[in-house]
Amino acid sequence: MAARPVEIGDGPYLERLDPPLAPVEEFLRGWSTHLAWLRDGRSRAFVKATKSHESLMRGLDDDQLRQTLLATAAFMRRDGFRDKLLARAFAGIREASHRVLGLRHYDVQLLAGRALLNGKIAEMATGEGKTLAATLAACTAAATGAAVHVVTVNDYLSTRDAEENAPLFSFFGLTVGNIKQDHDLSERRVQYACDIVYVSNKELTFDYLKDQISHGGVLHSHRKLRALQGATSHLHTILRGLHVAIVDEADSVLIDEARTPLIISETLPDDLGLETYSQAMDIAQNLEASAHYLRGKDRDIWLTEAGHVKSADLCRSLGGLWASPLWRRELLQKALSALHVFHRDQHYILVDGKVQIVDEFTGRVMPDRTWERGLHQMIEAKEGCEISGQRKTLSQITYQRFFGRYLLLGGMTGTAKEVEPEIKRVYNLSVSRIPTHRLSRRVRLPDRVYRTSEDRWQAVATRVVEVSQLGRAVLVGTHSVEASETLAGLLEERGVPHAVLNARQDKDEAMAVAQAGECARITVATNMAGRGTDIKLAAEVEKLGGLHVILTEFHESARVDRQLFGRSARQGNPGTVEAMVSLEDDIFRRFVPVLVSIWSGCLLQKNLIFTRFFRWVVSYAQSKSERESRKVRLDTIKRDRKWLQALGFVGTTKK
Repeated sequence: MAARPVEIGDGPYLERLDPPLAPVEEFLRGWSTHLAWLRDGRSRAFVKATKSHESLMRGLDDDQLRQTLLATAAFMRRDGFRDKLLARAFAGIREASHRVLGLRHYDVQLLAGRALLNGKIAEMATGEGKTLAATLAACTAAATGAAVHVVTVNDYLSTRDAEENAPLFSFFGLTVGNIKQDHDLSERRVQYACDIVYVSNKELTFDYLKDQISHGGVLHSHRKLRALQGATSHLHTILRGLHVAIVDEADSVLIDEARTPLIISETLPDDLGLETYSQAMDIAQNLEASAHYLRGKDRDIWLTEAGHVKSADLCRSLGGLWASPLWRRELLQKALSALHVFHRDQHYILVDGKVQIVDEFTGRVMPDRTWERGLHQMIEAKEGCEISGQRKTLSQITYQRFFGRYLLLGGMTGTAKEVEPEIKRVYNLSVSRIPTHRLSRRVRLPDRVYRTSEDRWQAVATRVVEVSQLGRAVLVGTHSVEASETLAGLLEERGVPHAVLNARQDKDEAMAVAQAGECARITVATNMAGRGTDIKLAAEVEKLGGLHVILTEFHESARVDRQLFGRSARQGNPGTVEAMVSLEDDIFRRFVPVLVSIWSGCLLQKNLIFTRFFRWVVSYAQSKSERESRKVRLDTIKRDRKWLQALGFVGTTKK
């Protein structure tokens, strides 16, 4: 294969992957899914069976259509969600959707609905209509009398989806609930009493924990026994049961957010106070890297022997807690983490004088989440904020344990195959890859690698202007708030209009994403996982080649990169994607530091980087990161089990 020079960094390098192969890869990937669908005789038979009912359904009036679903649901209560019954139910729902929403489910959406009721994760490409596909499963399950929870990643999406689909559910006489953050307990009970409830994963799980606290942590079987004995004080629950859950962005909820248990706690006065935290920060600033402390790969940091000696010397005149080696080590390691590991506009932002954590996978603010064991207070001291109180745990649960309690669990996402083994092992869910409605026309351009981060941002700004001047829409994905604002600053210097979407503008995300497909529109966004709003192309943009997506830093999870690229070329539209990264990016420095030093020192100058080898390095670094993240999640499960076992030794004085 002939090599050709490509401009990269501060000099050319040899590109071994000719551009024509990139679109071929995308084409073959799309066809492989379609071939799998063609080989799947049961799926083809299911779609054919559903279509066989269509003429009958079209001839029914509204009342007859409703009765058909109810009659089919009666058989399902006895025989389960068999294909023969699902085909009849889906045909009726498809016809009703066409009448009341003006939307007719695609054949591939039928397959997604079937996968959900078979207890699977339906992997659907971005823009393939996951929201509408979920209505098939939600209507069918609710018609059988099950409590159906459609779980989204935030309140905005749960409200939007509930409102958009309410006419379809109402057509079948099904009530729709929507849980919002500001709802009180009485309103939550009203909403959860509905047949189908749209709710964010955090609100749902915390409501479950509130029920557990109100029951004193007793099991469901014990509550039934109490009811038989006439004790009704504990029976007024918020939820009406964990029957069926349909989880949107399933990999984000079940995998990425499952690293940390959800905890309901009460705030207690902080015993340490601002003075102690400030002293810790002052002492930590006098410690030197390598000599006094070392950093690990997973954000851990610890004092060396010289660091213990140095810190003891610096604390000699302070007394109190500082006289204790254990307290001294704990406080200083937290202070060092606050100084050198957790950074403003990357891991957190300041809102109204408060530290708010930013989700690294979605780029969203998590206002109700705090770091534990004094780290959050240490960061507040670093930023000069008011010190919040310490938290005392009242109840906790992991997503793994919570979602494992549903009688039927299914999910939807654009990226799940990479983590299918873990999803199978933890949740006993398999992944069903759903073919696209139309073949993908996405073209991936060759990667561009730059020695320094500054070189990369200058090149990205130039590239953005170059593409937008053609009239095409451009979406740039960044890894942090700081990075998005760096690029925004460069575009402002060049006088280029653009929109920025990050944790600071989270409330305006739907409008920003919806407008991102307009002519010459430039959108700079921090991570696009779970945004939930499709980018619809203006007709002129589609003619000019569609949306152009630029990835500026490979994420530690390849799934997040795939979600960003998936924004381009949805529903068979044209589109291009490319990566423009720097060797100074975290993923390279953390997971392949030796290769980075070699490349920076000599290989770039000798023109010896090849795209195929570089792609392999990226895959290696991401797989290494995923292994570490998987270990953290497994440790979370183990700690949760130990916590439950410990509860077994704790009695109760309540009668």
